[in-house]
Amino acid sequence: MMTDPKIKKVLLLGSGALKIGEAGEFDYSGSQALKALKEEGIYTVLINPNIATIQTSEEIADKIYFLPVTPFFVEEVIKKEQPEGIMLAFGGQTALNCGVSLHKAGVLEKYGLRVLGTPVEAIMETEDRELFARMLGEIGVKTPRSMAAVNMEGALAAAEELGFPLIIRAAYTLGGLGSGFCSNGQELRELAAKAFTYSPQILVEESLKGWKEVEYEVVRDRFDNCITVCNMENFDPLWIHTGEGIVVAPSQTLTNAEYHKLRAIAIQIIRRVGVVGECNVQFALDPASEDYRVIEVNARLSRSSALASKATGYPLAFVAAKLGLGYGLHQLKNAVTRETTACFEPALDYCVVKIPRWDLSKFYGVSRTIGSSMKSVGEIMAIGRTFEEAIQKGIRMTGTGMHGFVANREEITIEAIEEELAHPTDRRIFAIAEAFHKGYTIDEIHDRTRIDRWFLGKLHQIFAIRNQLLACSTLEALPPELLRDAKQSGFSDFQISRLVLKGDNAHVEENLLRVREYRKQLGILPVVRQIDTLAGEYPAVTNYLYVTYHGTQHDVDFTHDGRSVIVLGSGAYRIGSSVEFDWCSVNAVKSIHKQNYRSVMINYNPETVSTDYDTCDRLYFDELSFERVLDITELEQPLGVVLSVGGQIPNNLAMKLWRRKVPILGTSPENIDRAEDRDKFSSLLDRLGVDQPRWAKLSTTGDIRRFIDQVGYPVLIRPSYVLSGAAMNVVANDEQLEYFLNMAAAVSKEHPVVVSEFIEQAKEIEMDAVASNGEIIAYAISEHVEFAGVHSGDATIVFPPQKLYVETIRRVKKISRKIAGSLQITGPFNIQFLARDNDIKVIECNLRASRSFPFVSKVMKINLIDIAARVMLGQHVDKPDKSLFELDYVGVKAPQFSFARLLNADPVLGVDMASTGEVGCIGENYYEAILKAMLSVGYTIPEKNILISSGPSRSKVELLASARMLRERGFHLYATEGTHRYFMDHGVENTLLHWPDEEDRHPNTIEYLTSKKIDLVINIPKNFTRRELRNGYQIRRSAIDFNIPLITNARVASAFVYAICKYAPEKLAIKSWDEY
Repeated sequence: MMTDPKIKKVLLLGSGALKIGEAGEFDYSGSQALKALKEEGIYTVLINPNIATIQTSEEIADKIYFLPVTPFFVEEVIKKEQPEGIMLAFGGQTALNCGVSLHKAGVLEKYGLRVLGTPVEAIMETEDRELFARMLGEIGVKTPRSMAAVNMEGALAAAEELGFPLIIRAAYTLGGLGSGFCSNGQELRELAAKAFTYSPQILVEESLKGWKEVEYEVVRDRFDNCITVCNMENFDPLWIHTGEGIVVAPSQTLTNAEYHKLRAIAIQIIRRVGVVGECNVQFALDPASEDYRVIEVNARLSRSSALASKATGYPLAFVAAKLGLGYGLHQLKNAVTRETTACFEPALDYCVVKIPRWDLSKFYGVSRTIGSSMKSVGEIMAIGRTFEEAIQKGIRMTGTGMHGFVANREEITIEAIEEELAHPTDRRIFAIAEAFHKGYTIDEIHDRTRIDRWFLGKLHQIFAIRNQLLACSTLEALPPELLRDAKQSGFSDFQISRLVLKGDNAHVEENLLRVREYRKQLGILPVVRQIDTLAGEYPAVTNYLYVTYHGTQHDVDFTHDGRSVIVLGSGAYRIGSSVEFDWCSVNAVKSIHKQNYRSVMINYNPETVSTDYDTCDRLYFDELSFERVLDITELEQPLGVVLSVGGQIPNNLAMKLWRRKVPILGTSPENIDRAEDRDKFSSLLDRLGVDQPRWAKLSTTGDIRRFIDQVGYPVLIRPSYVLSGAAMNVVANDEQLEYFLNMAAAVSKEHPVVVSEFIEQAKEIEMDAVASNGEIIAYAISEHVEFAGVHSGDATIVFPPQKLYVETIRRVKKISRKIAGSLQITGPFNIQFLARDNDIKVIECNLRASRSFPFVSKVMKINLIDIAARVMLGQHVDKPDKSLFELDYVGVKAPQFSFARLLNADPVLGVDMASTGEVGCIGENYYEAILKAMLSVGYTIPEKNILISSGPSRSKVELLASARMLRERGFHLYATEGTHRYFMDHGVENTLLHWPDEEDRHPNTIEYLTSKKIDLVINIPKNFTRRELRNGYQIRRSAIDFNIPLITNARVASAFVYAICKYAPEKLAIKSWDEY
């Protein structure tokens, strides 16, 4: 027996809400670890408030607690569950920091808990920068010269000794938070002040700007066997955070000597640290000599380990969990070949590229440069036989409207190439294309960017093919060898049609299909290849596939027995489409499999469970583009394709696939179009006699002005096809109108702009449901805490609703039944309503699963997606018993924002979505649930001082009762001018703090925030004058930069205040999901 028989119950810590720097990769690694423990017959307990993830589903862990991952709550669960072991390596930095605090406080010892896997002492040594450098120094491994400082004097003294340029890093943070580059004393002072707010200790170190960054994933068992699973290199030189840069695996530009030298050092380090499980080592390598430095060692599963698992098919988290239990590598089977043991190092015969996805345009005032602190919200992975094929596929996959490295006409214009090359932003790769266009040589670009010449040479080859294609003017003039070259270099049919046929945007689809037909006549067809971890030395048996133009025969057989069902996934995580849709995809795939169909998944996000090769019967790790989905459906000839569980990306393909006679399961594409197209949907509502906000579809500014005269400001402006309110804006005056019209026009060319009246002070209600042939089978109605005007993805959602009239709920059901019937809905759908004094209007209807599906499914314990999948397969599903919809507990879903990562962004909420993740907690009542949820997204219970700046008079009235309650509880209130007067007049004592721009008057808000005298900031934006905006922005941004909890919505603020006054954390019920 390898494992310790005394360990029967294990506690695993999750990572909480998805945030920038800590996203879906921990859902993936946690799910894998739980799977490994379950296989060993161990009882698993999971703490993770993220209700949208796969790991918090019924069959994964035995017991789930939707509670904050903080030392207080974890200790309460330990008390109650009495586990023998705990795993800390699978929940990112959140779980690690929590575990370290529990260890230091003696809690683990007190309850006799064993840390499985890497010991806590080893983790602490790798996290504390000075111990880490000393430890590596002992074994003769080089690290960057650096000095730790605990105050400003120390930091300046260190700079004196090391000399500029320097890098500042904060210890114990994630994704490079609080780090930066400085070249003089002034910059050092500014950066250090910020870094100290995140961490008690900072590090001042020599800068290695321009060196190559290389990573190794290493695995070690307790018998000291070590292997490296994957090595990767960054396309960008050092100083762009690995989460922000393009990563290539396996590395392409290292010499054999460099590769083996770094591999040997990585293994030496992991042995010295004493890691049991998986570990990631980051090197800086000087391209001019073989000099190196070790930058970082993560003794936990990281974002790179999810990428490495997907790139090689070697399930790192699964293996790490088994090793933590005491197995040796030689005792585990390789999951892909199922013949060799887990001791063999993977070798790859393909190239993998990871590209980040940013969503910076969603934020007002954000800085767009990328550097050592992470800002990207998601990532994709592309597989090809060559770098050219993979990089072009990857650029399309990020879903930012680009078609590849070249042939992006009006999608992007870059003026300042020099600036863009020297100071990279999220458009860096296109700046390189533009530079080739302007005649820069590879050497000139290399001098400015320090990107390896090998990569630049490959990109230049793509550019050369573009020029050859441009020279042809008809398809007949296009030589077959050039066409094959282009396809092998990752050109899409769309790019080729744009370069050769030079058509306009109105004929995109038909031109693309012309290229496709011509290509098929010439027999230039893609082949399906299997991911094979040992480069063909041992046969692979998995169905882990990618599509390429290199090769002549398929690695798999297609049976055409009409039993395949293809599910389209949700692509890159982005703001508005993230792990919720992954939960929907995975549940759909599982239900399809259970009904004895062959489940086929198409998705390309390496962070997710849906791209795990054992989740479905066949996984195509490939594009979700019209062209690629056609390629795959032609080969598979499926029973049907499911479009409704992957968010908006698959939904947008509905009509195109339907026109090509691809069988679609669920609601028919014509009906999807009737719901998506506002014109058609609106006339449908009129026919049904259902009320909607007044709106008009307009194509000239004159018409828009006349319409506004009729309904009055504020109005909502939006283009036709959207995901998460892109380019949707509330406009309050003429000046803003001009500005937004210019922006909206750029979003969708074939669709005009829609202007609708914006109803203030209205409640927003969501209906998530599943119908079969127009009849509703199961449903969930939830309400937003905030009034309409906050995007539903940013809203705090309560289910079952606590503050709605019974009459309102009845009418919501009635309207939903009408809509479902007239659109003949089969499958999942979501309708959003506005209610003001029982007057109900419909805002929109999505004929797909929405972001709240996992939340409502888990709270009411009815899996809506499972029902939807069965309905779409044409099976009869009985309606659940009515009583199941009446719950005696409450769930609250709260949004997680990542503003701290987004330099200069204004942390306010509007119709455009800004949150990167969410949590869901359950309580006996509304206030208990909301308190647990807000603590889970990082709010803390204030100790003493609260600053209130209450904005418009409506919010002043709303916050008065809260302020009174806080005073009675003995809190000190501070307020800005208007609020101070208003509270004083109503007998609520408080201290005046002057506005930020009144620098000479004290006490001043900014000095109180920067010296961290305030524990909570409530700032309600007012939107009047420039000064008001500037002052409000400074207060909000300072709160974020100095890490002080901030609430910007009056309704949420009063709920939170009520909850902290009524409940001390000790009073909150510690109950697992199955106890409700």
